[in-house]
Amino acid sequence: MGFAGSGSDLRRELVDLVLAGTKTATAGLMVEMELDEETVPFPGMREAVIDADGRFVAEIETTECRVLRMADVDDAFARDEGEGFTDAADWRVAHERFFGSYLEELRTRMGDPDWALDDDTLIVCQRFRLVERYP
Repeated sequence: MGFAGSGSDLRRELVDLVLAGTKTATAGLMVEMELDEETVPFPGMREAVIDADGRFVAEIETTECRVLRMADVDDAFARDEGEGFTDAADWRVAHERFFGSYLEELRTRMGDPDWALDDDTLIVCQRFRLVERYP
């Protein structure tokens, strides 16, 4: 499982939250998973957690995964992301900012210069548990 770009401060922060047990959910764009030909997580699926230095530091197991419209992400999921979001509106502002930071790249990859984030944008909402930490 990668978070927000190799070597970034954000990735360090997110991995630390996973290791502390604070972050038990994560979200991604369905369109991006399709472009990357990634498997949508499913209950029981295990993934490596890779830190900002490229080290395998833990293993997580998906406990639930739902594909929701951006408008349908709920407060409980927002809080489970462990990043201090108070509700779904707070979550949405932060995620629109993050996804928007590479929107032009997505549009290019999709071949759709007009694609935009909106209420109907599909979000992969994954809940997980920390299975094991590695030194």
